[in-house]
Amino acid sequence: MCTGIRFNDASGKMFFGRNLDWSQGYGEQVVVTPTAAPVPAAFDRPNDPAPGAGHTVMGMAIIFQGIPLYFDCGNDAGLAVAGLNFPQTAHYAAEPQAGATNVAAYEFPFWIARSFATLDEVREALKDVTIVAKAVNEHLPVASLHWIIGDATGSIVVECMEDGMRVWENDVDVLTNEPNFGWHRQNLRNYLTLSEDEPAHVAWGAAKLAPFGSGMGMQGIPGDYSGPARFVKVAFVNNHYPTQEGEAANVTRLFRTLASVAVPEGSVRMADGSFEKTLYTSCFSAASLTYYHAAYDDLAVRAYPLAGCDLSRTEPYVIAPAA
Repeated sequence: MCTGIRFNDASGKMFFGRNLDWSQGYGEQVVVTPTAAPVPAAFDRPNDPAPGAGHTVMGMAIIFQGIPLYFDCGNDAGLAVAGLNFPQTAHYAAEPQAGATNVAAYEFPFWIARSFATLDEVREALKDVTIVAKAVNEHLPVASLHWIIGDATGSIVVECMEDGMRVWENDVDVLTNEPNFGWHRQNLRNYLTLSEDEPAHVAWGAAKLAPFGSGMGMQGIPGDYSGPARFVKVAFVNNHYPTQEGEAANVTRLFRTLASVAVPEGSVRMADGSFEKTLYTSCFSAASLTYYHAAYDDLAVRAYPLAGCDLSRTEPYVIAPAA
């Protein structure tokens, strides 16, 4: 399970973040890949930017044989992408397709962030893309994912299904897990009576009924941790949270919004008996080009500004938070 969101601050700068919900971590750390770093590609792509010509990428990843495997990341142009679990529906191509731009599922977030500056560029490029079910190696199987991609203009959702790739325009700027985005977007119509306002007093015959207090306009919002429930809740919170000014207020907004759907240990048991929980929450600020992170067992929000990184390096590398 996972949840991703996107919004703009009062000056139109994007903030993008996600909860990663799972039963175990993979040694993920905050990783920067400078533009000069050559990264092996799964397939031959002549149009990929050469080292030094693409974008610097930062986000949560593990590094395997010089390849940054990003869970979520942003780039120096203010574009961001996150992969979320989509295990029942994701269907990638079994083999690369002749004449297409073939991208392995594991490299898709990095490829997007390394190659493009805007959502419009991504939309155009995706018309020619085939995402292939190629594993990094035998120890790292192919993850079944869909992706939310955003910049200051909005966001899209990319899903590979049996009938091909679907690129959805994401007018609510959120994503969770199963089912597909189109289903989630239609399901919001079941909750259009939700309101942040206190309900009015009403009369049932001679009986005068008043609300117990504030918050009752939210009666009926789902409270479980399923993909549909989290989608409804985070869509409401993300789209009703007042627009904020300044970095600190917007980082607070993002972490508070994602906290509304964070999963505590003991609430969601998996088939193997382990419990899912929100392993970490991240935020990418396009305003300051800073990545923020907080872990399940360490709620302190730590900042990783791109301005403090050594961008002359020629390999992906793990960075430490700002002092």
